[in-house]
Amino acid sequence: MDLNALCEIAGEEVAMIVKVLPDGVKEQALNCPVSYESKPAPDDDLEEDILGLFEGASLIEEPGPDAMPIIRIFVGNLWEYTERDEQDFRDEVGTTYLHELGHYLGWDEDEVAERGLE
Repeated sequence: MDLNALCEIAGEEVAMIVKVLPDGVKEQALNCPVSYESKPAPDDDLEEDILGLFEGASLIEEPGPDAMPIIRIFVGNLWEYTERDEQDFRDEVGTTYLHELGHYLGWDEDEVAERGLE
């Protein structure tokens, strides 16, 4: 499957998740843009097989001028991780998005794991 198709599927999954979030969380989620990328760029200094990443200031931090929040979903890595199975890909996009959204909401790794989003 090509990158455009993977991005489209991932966008559909994220939109469906946002639709069913509780109202307060939904409003906050809509304020955090999502970027769909194949893999991290070599100069990103990230593990090359990373599935998703939240960057910027969480809702509990003071935002700085360079700390605009964004969730990055690496669809190429997710496609490989799920062994190119479309349903598993959709499921993992959802899990990855919710995990990174948790970080945006200010949850640390333990709090994200307590909610089953690891």
